[in-house]
Amino acid sequence: MKEKREYLNKVIEHIDIKKHNVVQFVDEMEKMAFQARNLHRASKIYEMMLKEKECAVILTLAGSLFSAGLKKVVHDMIMNNMVDAIVSTGAIIVDQDFFEALGFKHYLGSQFSDDNELRELAIDRIYDTYIDEDELRICDDTTAKILDSLEPRPYSSRELIWEFGKYLEMNGGPKVDDSVIYAAYKKNVPIFVPAFSDCSAGFGFVMHQTKNPNAHVSLDAAKDFLELTKIKLVNRETGIFMIGGGVPKNFTQDIVVAADLLDENPTMHKYAIQITVADERDGALSGSTLKEASSWGKVETTYEQMVFAEATIAMPLVVGYGYHSGAWKTRDEKQFNKIYTTEKLPV
Repeated sequence: MKEKREYLNKVIEHIDIKKHNVVQFVDEMEKMAFQARNLHRASKIYEMMLKEKECAVILTLAGSLFSAGLKKVVHDMIMNNMVDAIVSTGAIIVDQDFFEALGFKHYLGSQFSDDNELRELAIDRIYDTYIDEDELRICDDTTAKILDSLEPRPYSSRELIWEFGKYLEMNGGPKVDDSVIYAAYKKNVPIFVPAFSDCSAGFGFVMHQTKNPNAHVSLDAAKDFLELTKIKLVNRETGIFMIGGGVPKNFTQDIVVAADLLDENPTMHKYAIQITVADERDGALSGSTLKEASSWGKVETTYEQMVFAEATIAMPLVVGYGYHSGAWKTRDEKQFNKIYTTEKLPV
């Protein structure tokens, strides 16, 4: 049997969209067909989101994205004012971003490895990448440590992720220069994780609440929904950029309906892009089209585009197009985290 270090010796490197001007390349896809043309139109719609100063851009993330090398893409979106709020699965934000912020890495692997051997070595596999399970346990323990330090009460996931950013700040900063949690903390970009316990943070919660059965931190899912809906209430025009589907996709689309129930007469999401490999034929959410979402009153159909492509290929092209087009340079920072520090919503 191989030694552990023989498996964990080639580090995943996050792609840097700033190095590659893909504008001409993507523009030429307009004259192609199938997903190439769809990707070009999605890139133009994202550019439109960035050019419209009143539009808030909400990014949703599902799938194993940061472990696959897409973390710096999202980091650069935050740092260059190309996104105003993020809704994600817990694994991406905690097990992958916070994990690397603590100084750990993801590694190049193979889908043809002997998984029984990997288990004996405490190596976890995500298709063709590896994670050191012993290091993940440290991430679990750190989450429990953060929870132990907080006032016992219900929190939204946004509040908790902000505390993760504060933890990094108070402990010398992240061990990497592209932490999404830390960038969002510094730039006041809220991150929501509606299924927060379904990740390393969940194990931290198990340890924290077992240790503190009568006075502990808990999750307030309803507060999560209200806080995300407040973005729609304070910013009428919105665009959604969705990678994968799942809970983040539906959670973000639903804020239009929530705002309507509050009698705010909201507009539907004006712009919408989804990059996915899921099929719509089984009726599942992840593959449901944006046109279907329009029937629910969630998404307008004038500027919407499905791209049926794998995220590691398509996302750098779409975001790279938005970056190198320069549309973000005239945007104002919305800093939505600040709306939760006042009792009265901005007019």
